[in-house]
Amino acid sequence: MCLISEKEEELGRQQALGSCPYCGGKVEALDVERRWKLCFIPICFIIKRKYFCTLCAKRLVLNF
Repeated sequence: MCLISEKEEELGRQQALGSCPYCGGKVEALDVERRWKLCFIPICFIIKRKYFCTLCAKRLVLNF
């Protein structure tokens, strides 16, 4: 039986520039590491940065 597992780990937090467009609170950047394994064999390894407001806890998305 093969199992697919996903693990998400927080690497670090830091204050980001700007303010929340919804409430005007401070924005934090969160670095997250994601790993997927299939039967204990690593498939994928991704590091992403997520932004969220510290006051209203909304996740913010950057549109370029």
